[in-house]
Amino acid sequence: MGTPEIVLLTRRECHLCEAARDVVGRVAADAGLPWSERLIDDDAELSERFAEEVPVVLVDGVQRDFWRIDEARLRRTVAAAVARAAAAD
Repeated sequence: MGTPEIVLLTRRECHLCEAARDVVGRVAADAGLPWSERLIDDDAELSERFAEEVPVVLVDGVQRDFWRIDEARLRRTVAAAVARAAAAD
């Protein structure tokens, strides 16, 4: 399974995305994990799917939170993903 993948989906000029970046960055750093950000503005499929929910956090490809990212919930989700990855290795 490897390292859990954390992806933040955002839009340009999104005030909620700024706060989400801070939360995701903190949680990922504390877990020692990389994370990435993808703009949905230039991706028709992502834009259609997530237009009303941005920002969106995906962990291992599964939507885990949107709009206002709950830091405690994301920490639990990431910890569970790390545990699953460790058990699979």
